Amino acid sequence: MELSQLFKSIIDQDRSAVVICDLQHTIIYMNPAAKAQYNKHGDLTGSSLLDCHNEKSNEMIKKVVAWFGESVEHNIIYTFHNEKQNKDVYMVALRSESGELIGYYEKHEYRNRETMNFYDFE
Repeated sequence: MELSQLFKSIIDQDRSAVVICDLQHTIIYMNPAAKAQYNKHGDLTGSSLLDCHNEKSNEMIKKVVAWFGESVEHNIIYTFHNEKQNKDVYMVALRSESGELIGYYEKHEYRNRETMNFYDFE
């Protein structure tokens, strides 16, 4: 099995929305949770992330990507807390094996206690 298939499977199994973009802000991948969350907008793959945000948000997205590019140590930044959904949102740098910035993704982390039972095989 290819390593890329394993990484794709990890992203696809995440129950939180993950939207992956290249450095031109083109959405190159949305996991199933992201597609479900943004389904009212249709399939956004191939479109610009900047078209989905207002001017102020776009300014911040560009600022974060520039910050990612300044240092290989700049890899994650907290961008938003949604009180209603009790989640935190982050932007995370994607890098090549050599450390070159190749893209970024948005990660949602929900803070609600898990309701699933431990090891529930049913």
